[in-house]
Amino acid sequence: MLGNKYVFQMSGIKNLHKKRELLQGIKCLHGSYIGGSEYREEMTHLIVIHASASEKFISACAGGKWIVTPEFVLDSVKQNAWLSEALYELNLTANTRTPSMTNPLQKWREKVARGVVSGAFQGWTVCLHIEDPDRRSMFERILKAGKAVIDPDNPAVTHVFTKDGKKIPLNHLSHKPHHTLSYIAHHLFGSAYSSLNWCINLDKPNQQINSIKLEPTEDCSPKIEDKSMDAQDNFLLFGLEEKFKDYIVKMELRKRKLLKVPELFSYYTPVFPTQVSTVDFSNVRSLVECGLFSQALEEVESSLQPGVFPPASILHACMQHALQGEAEPYFLSIFTTTLNSILRNNPSWGSPESVKYFLQILQCPQCKNGAWPLLQTSVRFCLAGTATCHSLPGPASPELLHFHGNLQAFFLRVFQLELHAAGSRRGGSRSSVLYSMFWNVWEKSTLSSRALQQLAELLVEAALWGLHSTQERKMKLLATLQELLAVVVKYWAQEHSQLNSRLVDKGFQDLAEYIAILCQDLHPDILRELVPALPCLRLRMRTADAIYRNICSRNGLLIRPEPLTLLKIVSSYLKALGQLCGCKPVHTSTHRTERSISTSPDSQVSNIGERERVGDSGSGKENIPRGFHRVNAAGETLLHRACKRNQVETVLHILSLPGTDANVKDHAGWTPLHEACNHGSSECVAALLQHCPGLQLDSQVKGVSPLHDALLNQHSDIAKMLLRHAGSSLLRLRDDYGRSPLDLVSSSALRTELQRCAQEADSALEVQCSEVRDLEFIETCSCLLSCLLLSYLLEHHIPSYEPPEPPLDLAPSTAQALVSVSPGTVASHWRDRGAVSLAEDLRTVMSMEQYVLQVNPALMLCQGPHTSVFMQLLKDLQREGSALLSGQSEL
Repeated sequence: MLGNKYVFQMSGIKNLHKKRELLQGIKCLHGSYIGGSEYREEMTHLIVIHASASEKFISACAGGKWIVTPEFVLDSVKQNAWLSEALYELNLTANTRTPSMTNPLQKWREKVARGVVSGAFQGWTVCLHIEDPDRRSMFERILKAGKAVIDPDNPAVTHVFTKDGKKIPLNHLSHKPHHTLSYIAHHLFGSAYSSLNWCINLDKPNQQINSIKLEPTEDCSPKIEDKSMDAQDNFLLFGLEEKFKDYIVKMELRKRKLLKVPELFSYYTPVFPTQVSTVDFSNVRSLVECGLFSQALEEVESSLQPGVFPPASILHACMQHALQGEAEPYFLSIFTTTLNSILRNNPSWGSPESVKYFLQILQCPQCKNGAWPLLQTSVRFCLAGTATCHSLPGPASPELLHFHGNLQAFFLRVFQLELHAAGSRRGGSRSSVLYSMFWNVWEKSTLSSRALQQLAELLVEAALWGLHSTQERKMKLLATLQELLAVVVKYWAQEHSQLNSRLVDKGFQDLAEYIAILCQDLHPDILRELVPALPCLRLRMRTADAIYRNICSRNGLLIRPEPLTLLKIVSSYLKALGQLCGCKPVHTSTHRTERSISTSPDSQVSNIGERERVGDSGSGKENIPRGFHRVNAAGETLLHRACKRNQVETVLHILSLPGTDANVKDHAGWTPLHEACNHGSSECVAALLQHCPGLQLDSQVKGVSPLHDALLNQHSDIAKMLLRHAGSSLLRLRDDYGRSPLDLVSSSALRTELQRCAQEADSALEVQCSEVRDLEFIETCSCLLSCLLLSYLLEHHIPSYEPPEPPLDLAPSTAQALVSVSPGTVASHWRDRGAVSLAEDLRTVMSMEQYVLQVNPALMLCQGPHTSVFMQLLKDLQREGSALLSGQSEL
């Protein structure tokens, strides 16, 4: 392609039929085509319909390229030879009042062709101060196309570009000419600029600029050669987007069908009479007053019919009798049966009256704090915890424990039926017991409500309590909590996915991060049982990801927070696993696990759930530092304030408390690490680096990272500490002015010293151990990655180990075309985000060989079952990728 004098790009052509016709013409005349939204230097001709404020149009003008209309290709095809471009060159002055004015496109092209200039911006040395990194990168490419030099540190800077043309606070630039970005267009197009009638201003972000997707990079992964896409490849990929979209839609429908329980649902769907008869429950009240609870419930059972609600006071009295621990087994059994009968006759979904009724009867009759506190108390009673809404009788009898299990199962059944009803569009889905229990009016836009966080805490606590247990009661409780969490998060996701998929993604991510904090001190055995057992596929994937990232951070491996992709799993995460072979797990605290395991099977001490609310009394209250729960007007926690004052003992005390989030942000977004670096609290920085799980060293506020903060305030000792911990990845961070941390250092000696510190850390991180030093630790990491990989493949419908229904049917020629182009090219041509993601993941599958070859040999030789399974999964994925390319895949 390098020798081809006809290398095309297109801009502004949205009509797919027109584009397909042009691609066929280019192929017919043996030209080449480069896709993507970014300008490419090797391009010789840009095809446009009219002038536009796109990167490719402005860059092509600055680079002196031919800018022609589509007719150049179409007419050339008719003549079966390339015609002269001059007749088809776009003329910006054709419709102006002064047609004799020189066409600026022709002027710059001829100047470059004659060698007068190498580009429209020759001789410019530029400093770009643009906050948005995507826009900054785009304008860098435009300026480089015109042969400008981007060097903000060069004293000989000739042009400084800012958002509003105002001077920036850097001494060596203050006397330089400052311009807005529109200056670029004025320079290129001159007096023709005013007649272009562009609907946008270069000084403001526009839709096209905002839609540019930068090709994702992984510092630790090998790069696939980015070949330009010829016309044949582009033609093959045109129909692939629709095929992928159709495949994803069918797979999503199939997944939703698997969630439905039509037989069970029809059992709980009564036929309401045209007129509901009135039932007299006065006899039942008399029986309750006489303490004849079983007979009262038998009367209620015989009177139930659709539309009839027994008085709530009767059920409150029965619930009170059941919870006191003195009820007979027959009463407990018939009470559970009565609750199910009421639900069968008066289902809660789609009926505000039924929802209100169930919320009224499903609460502790003594405390009356709502349905969630009753469920929470029931679970805690089974866990032998003390953090219940009020004191309950003990020791618990087997019959009472069995009743609580049935009560929890009833809640689960209500939730499952409401989830099914919402998915079937039966009634108003928001009118439900589930939604009312877990989200109040201020929490509906977030998945991680306080009640849901407490449910997650109960699940982790139950996993500790039931570790290695074979007791049916313990296993049943753990399974019920797993199903409860799954149903609740699926319900919320179903409510919001159609309206705001990004909100749903963030909700799952936030909840997974919260669960990861709860799990930070858990024994590896518990992690290996807890995470794979999460029934919700999406939550399992996100939780495994969050916990693994925390493990990497605790062992000095900094992983950039890019979106989760298959490429990230098989490159960044896989390489990190090889580096972890030489590490031992870092535990900030072990007391919680040891205490939970050492207690007797039937008298487990509640740890997580008894993490006291503000104002609670208890033996652990004196261990909480004063002001721990107070947040000031700026949103600063006690950890923020202690880091600002370098109170290292307070910091260590806070970090020792279970569930402490070291990455908590104030209202402006600053973390405790930011504050410590800003105020020179070196001892606090050292404490955070040593003791904090998952400390985010790359957190940025308006581009300012903790390293930026340290260097801006002349705290070089802290800067060295950060670099020795995380390496050169911190030096690649840029603030909103485009400055890297080294740009803030004026001393060349200090720059060299900082680079040396970063290189020391890089060298230490790059060393891969030749053997696994801590098998249990690596087994846990491998289990998490296996769980993450399998969940990702299933969640994103990537054909892998079982033939999907419907099959994907990817032809070898299409598969090879998909591998030959860059992800950025596909993203720029396709509009469907799901199809783009599937294409990028399939591209990774077909390139698996290079990632498997880089696996640490110690992992391949490891005999641990979880590590062996993970290695086999990678090999199977590699085999499937090769089969896709050769056309031998059965998927």
